[in-house]
Order: sequence, then structure tokens, then C-alpha cells
Amino acid sequence: MSSFPVIPGVFSPPRAGVIDVLVIAGEHSGDQHAAKVVADLLEANPGLRIAAFGGPRIREAGAQLLFDMTGFSAVGIVEVLAAYPFYRRLFGRMLAWTLRWKPRLVVLVDYPGLNLRLANELRLAGLSRQGGGETAVIQYVSPQLWAWKPKRRFTMARDLDGVGTIFPFEPACYADTKLPAQFVGHPFAEAGHVPGLTYDAAGPVLLLPGSRPKPVRKIFPTLIEAFAKFRQKNPKHRALVLHTGGEVHAELYRLLAEYGEEARGIDLRPVSEGPVAGCAALVSSGTMSLTVALAGIPGAVVYRAHPLTWFVGRRLIAGHVDRLGIANILLKRDAWPEYLQSACDPDSLARRLQNCVGAPDARDRARTDAAELLRELSAKSGATPAEWMTSFLKS
Repeated sequence: MSSFPVIPGVFSPPRAGVIDVLVIAGEHSGDQHAAKVVADLLEANPGLRIAAFGGPRIREAGAQLLFDMTGFSAVGIVEVLAAYPFYRRLFGRMLAWTLRWKPRLVVLVDYPGLNLRLANELRLAGLSRQGGGETAVIQYVSPQLWAWKPKRRFTMARDLDGVGTIFPFEPACYADTKLPAQFVGHPFAEAGHVPGLTYDAAGPVLLLPGSRPKPVRKIFPTLIEAFAKFRQKNPKHRALVLHTGGEVHAELYRLLAEYGEEARGIDLRPVSEGPVAGCAALVSSGTMSLTVALAGIPGAVVYRAHPLTWFVGRRLIAGHVDRLGIANILLKRDAWPEYLQSACDPDSLARRLQNCVGAPDARDRARTDAAELLRELSAKSGATPAEWMTSFLKS
């Protein structure tokens, strides 16, 4: 487990002595999403006073960073239990700061485990509008209610003044509540977004088994075997595996060593080294699968888990979604074929790779689908995240 930073007894007061907007983003992805919004808010309202519990990207965008929330993590039950005293102290001091300085608007970015609990406490303390106070409390990036814990929408309606969603079908999830939900566009579809992936017919095959050790252990061996079978007919092709470092990198390296000659032609590269190009991709379900789809890279979505995990998970999402890849959910069809559990086998995946690099129309279909996705995910005029948030400062 990573070491946890010392929490100051009292966080710094607002630079101007008062605060307009408090942003709370607890993960690297949230820090990135929030930074863009902070920059847009300050561009439209240069005098706005913004503070944040977030990360370095938010600070670079112009907010006063009160505490770096991205500098620690806890993964797994044992690690979370060990870190509980840290989280409890941090939460208490974040709450105390918010109650002391009374921002006009609190923007909760993703990270629902902490953020929705904070929204509840602000209501109980009488600070938020839902608790009779004057502070608007909103959630940017909706929890995936369509796949997990759908009843959470009722407590959200009790505690929040609004939710900004990044997928166009998500507002409908709140239709039976009083909570205003608005689609504000996906960060990947915003002007100026630099994609992490691009298509290149001469590029490597991308093998993307995920960003956490446990899924990597389940999925990567199958990807190694699939690429080895594909390479029998395509000996000049290489594969590239993107990783986030740390334990994931160690697990990938261990598996490559274990497979030895069978893993020949597969290279590892940190995501932090910047954008890459590929000719095809086998990608685990998740955010990266959407990145692949928007890049117009043909390929497939793959998933393997413990049989019990798979059984329970399918029971939980039954009736809500019938696909795992977010691009397929958005397009309402299997634009990127899904190979799940027993269907995720080396022979099938090798055939899919052969189809992606050997059939010219595979790239054409992927490019057309990417354009459709981009249209689906683009915010309409007047409904960008910054415009949506500014409306709560005016009301």
C-alpha cells in the first residue's frame, strides 16, 4: 500500500478570505476533468474565487489547491481498512473547512463514495440548499446508476441540487426523482481534447488488459496467447501494452516472462509517455474501450473474471444494460464485438485481430462508428460543464 500524506490540522483559508466555488475531485481522472472546467470557469468569470481538494492539474488551471487528493490510494479490502483512520480524519477536516468558509457552490467531481457522503453531511449541517442553506451542491459525472446501485439516485435527489452527466442516456436514470439531471458532454468530446490513441495501419496491435492488477492477471494471459496465434500468420506485427506503472507494470512484466517465447513481439509502455497509434486493439471494458472506439481503431472488448464475480455482476446489472463496452451501449449495437468470459478465448481473439488488419472495411466501419460516437458525446450549445455550473451561481 502506498504511504499516506500527513493531513494538516487546519487547511489554508481562501486566498481572498471568501470563496465562490469549492471543487472536490478525488482521483487522477477527476483532477483532469475538473481542471478543464476550472479553466473554463475562470476564462468566463476571471474574478471567480475557486478552491479545491483535488490535484496538480486543478492547481495549474488556477484554483487554490487545499490538499492533493491524488497523492494516495487504497486498493483492496485490507488496504482500505488499514487506511480508514486516514480517510476519516481527511473527511472530517474537509467538512469542517467547507462549513467554515461557506462556498456559494460545491462541485463534486465523480468519486461518489466520498462525494455523496459529503453532500449528505452538508445537508444535515444546514449549509446546502437541500438542508435549508444557501450553498448549491452539484455532482459532475454521474455514478453509473445504469450498471450499479441504481437506488442511489434517491439519496442523490435528497442531497443534491443537480447532476451533470457525461453520457446522453444518463438523465433518464433520474426521471423518477426531483433531481435535475443534464447531459453536459463527455470530456473526450470537448474541443482541445488530446486523444491518447490514434489509428495507424502500420502501427502495433494494442493489448489493453486494464489498469488494475486483478483484471490484468485474469485477462492478459489470454491476450498473450491470442497475439501469439495471430503472429503465426503475421510475423512482422508487434504488440504494445499500455500500463500505469507500479503493481500493474510488475504483473505485466511477470506474465511476459512466464510466457517466454510465446510472448515474443510484445512491448510495454507507460501511459504517461504520451499518445500512441495502433492498427487494432483488444481492450478490457472500461474507459480505455471508449478511447479505442473514439480513435476509430478496430478491435474487440474483452472481459474475464472469477466465475462467481461474473455471475453476481451479471445478476446486478440484468435489466439495466446488455453490453459492457460503453461505445456499444451508446450505439446500441456491438460495433466492437464483445468476447466475455468463456467466449474470451485465444482462437476467437486471434481471428478477430486477423479480420481487423486483413479486411479494409474493418477500419472504415470503425471510423464511421467513431464519428457517430463523437456526435453522441458532444455537448449542445449552452450545456457545457462550465455553463451548467455557472447557472447555479446565478440562481
